[in-house]
Amino acid sequence: MDIETIRNYCLKKKGVTEELPFGPDTLVFKVMGKMFATAGLDEVPLRINLKCDPERVPDLRAEYPEHILPGYHMNKKHWNTVLPEGNLPNSLIFGLIDHSYELVVQGLPKKVQAQLNDLEQS
Repeated sequence: MDIETIRNYCLKKKGVTEELPFGPDTLVFKVMGKMFATAGLDEVPLRINLKCDPERVPDLRAEYPEHILPGYHMNKKHWNTVLPEGNLPNSLIFGLIDHSYELVVQGLPKKVQAQLNDLEQS
């Protein structure tokens, strides 16, 4: 899976923006101002950081040790670095993006969650 597919998928989610707060080589996706995914635009192979429920982290890393690693420059208990190129199923990648998005939404204050719910779907 390439960066454009990931970018398009993330941007279709409600309340999502993209930014380059860490410089021109790190794309950050936020929902209501909170980060749920990052991608190193200069990384070969492509790497994306995604938030993950700490209870799922060990199983994912054990099942996909070459594609799901501890979060690079992130809290390794709550973030994974995913290498989406190769034989990692697209459905898994999309599912991990969805999971990261949902975790961040669940952590938003109730008022912000209500604002998100009131937004039009992009």
